[in-house]
Amino acid sequence: MEQMLDYAVNYGFAMAVAVYLLVRMEGRLDQLTVSINELSKAITAKL
Repeated sequence: MEQMLDYAVNYGFAMAVAVYLLVRMEGRLDQLTVSINELSKAITAKL
């Protein structure tokens, strides 16, 4: 039991930070995708 608690303490914080960063980045990646699609349409319209 003590070893399981030790693993949770050692790796739990790193896992929580990783999940937090992935959740935050997801919204930015979606926004980046939309922006790239809009840029592509604008470039195509100019040609």
